[in-house]
Amino acid sequence: QLQLVESGGGLVQAGGSLRLSCAASGRTFSSYRMGWFRQAPGKEREFVATISWSGGSTFYSDSVKGRFTISRDNAKLTSYLQMNSLKPEDTAVYYCAAARTSRLATMRDEYDYWGQGTQVTVSS
Repeated sequence: QLQLVESGGGLVQAGGSLRLSCAASGRTFSSYRMGWFRQAPGKEREFVATISWSGGSTFYSDSVKGRFTISRDNAKLTSYLQMNSLKPEDTAVYYCAAARTSRLATMRDEYDYWGQGTQVTVSS
C-alpha cells in the first residue's frame, strides 16, 4: 500500500512558477514509477509527466514539454513537479500517482495509487 499527498499548489500569475511535491508513505516508494496528471473543470484527467523508479528516464506531454520538470528523491520518498512559464491553460487540479511498472505509463488506468490533488490556478 502506498499513500500519496500532494502539496505546493496555489495561485500564480501567467509566466510564474510553482513546484508541486508528492510525499509518499511506504518503504517501497523507490520501486514505483511516478506520474503527474491534471484535471481542468469539465475536462478529462490528462497525463502531464512521468519518471522511472530510478529517476533516469522522464517523459512529458507535448503541452508541458520544455516548461515542466519531473523529478524524485527516493531517500525522501517524494516526487516533484517544477512548473515554469505557467499559462492560464495550466489551471487544473494536479494529481500525483504511482504505478507498479517499469514500462512507460501515460494512461490513468496504468497507475495504482493516487493522491487527493492540489489546485493550481494561473491568472492572466
